[in-house]
Amino acid sequence: MNRTEELEKSNVIKLLIKFSIPGIIGMLVTVMYSLVDRIFVGKYVGEMQLSGVGITFPITNIIMAFGMLAGIGAAAVISIKLGQHKKDDAEKVMGNSFILLIIFSLLITIFGLIFLEPILIAFGAGPNTLPYAKEFGTIILLGVIVQNIGFGLNNIIRAEGNPRTAMLTMLIGALINFIANPTLIFIFKLGVRGSALSTVISQTVTTVWTLSYFVGSKSLLKLRKKYFKLDMKVIKEILAIGMSPFAMQLAASLVTVAYNKSLAVYGGELAIGAMTIVNMISMVFLMPIFGINQGAQPIIGYNYGAQNIDRVKKALKYAAIGATVITTLGWIFVELFPTQMFAIFNNDVKLINMGSRGLKIFLAVFPILGFSIVFTNYFQAVAKAKLSMILSLLRQVIVLLPLILILPRYFSLDGVWMAQPISDLISTIITVIFMAVELKKLKEIQNVKTSNNEEERVC
Repeated sequence: MNRTEELEKSNVIKLLIKFSIPGIIGMLVTVMYSLVDRIFVGKYVGEMQLSGVGITFPITNIIMAFGMLAGIGAAAVISIKLGQHKKDDAEKVMGNSFILLIIFSLLITIFGLIFLEPILIAFGAGPNTLPYAKEFGTIILLGVIVQNIGFGLNNIIRAEGNPRTAMLTMLIGALINFIANPTLIFIFKLGVRGSALSTVISQTVTTVWTLSYFVGSKSLLKLRKKYFKLDMKVIKEILAIGMSPFAMQLAASLVTVAYNKSLAVYGGELAIGAMTIVNMISMVFLMPIFGINQGAQPIIGYNYGAQNIDRVKKALKYAAIGATVITTLGWIFVELFPTQMFAIFNNDVKLINMGSRGLKIFLAVFPILGFSIVFTNYFQAVAKAKLSMILSLLRQVIVLLPLILILPRYFSLDGVWMAQPISDLISTIITVIFMAVELKKLKEIQNVKTSNNEEERVC
């Protein structure tokens, strides 16, 4: 059974597990890049260095946003094209995506290096953290092109139905980063620069591996020079779908800046370091949800394109259940062991006490995030990009930013931590309402298809 037949005919639960497990591992590997950086910097370099690295989060999010715009946008379009049995069109989408990734990366690098210092100051860097943020950010900006090409094309590997290769690609990069990080920090004594350089080296290897896959014999789709010429129609398709995750990542950057400024006022530069760790812990539990989304996306996209609505609904249902189980387990773990989790990253008692309290508040409604994120991803998978973007922005910007600005005035530092769970609750309620409406539409499509099939049999 080839990959397209598998997407259309295999048992949905088994297929979701098959696609999601590599995606989950791949996303956990992705967070390991930052996790390893933060552990080595926070545990063995210093608290202010950790806060300096935390200041660069918005830059990292912006870089990833453009990778998502061209990569995830193309992956969703490719899944639908393959579902319609249009392989040449899918390769054309991939070729255009590849060129977009290069263009975006070069623009980010040039602009970022020219304006790095004022950007970091605007992002909340103070006199104690700016030197470290600048060291880390400079090297990360120099490696944008390898990060985006590797990340963007890896999404396409999953979209064509080969999640194991995508997982292996990420594992290789993570292993190199895990080895290079302590080597560059301790043996070559490069400190924060060593941590950033380790990330870029590992991402370079990942990109080379990914490119070799698409020019080799194992891939379903091929990178072909004839499709490197940008086609505005194709670009619009890619950007339309990629706009949702793009907006979400940009929103994450904006939110991080707002958080950093509030944290600096109500908790000092040490609080920025605490939020850096809180974000890392939450991402450890959220990344498996993104892995489930990656596993569900080609199944939902392909079968939606082929109008196999029953398979679409099953994939959505099981993805939501799996995601909710993960976030619930994560919430229980955080409630039981907040201090121990923080101690992994740093030895400072004040930082641990401040951060562990913040962590419990920050993830107070974490269990509901599982199905909420899956529902939002569904709209992206079926090319309803505007709705997906709106639902993403609800949680990340529209509801959250006002809360970050208002709540600390009444609850001080606790108000900063409280903003996220309240935003999560409000946005989830709205997302569930839209999903209920969509399920009714899917039922109508399914009824029409069943009726047409019966008419064909009668004829």
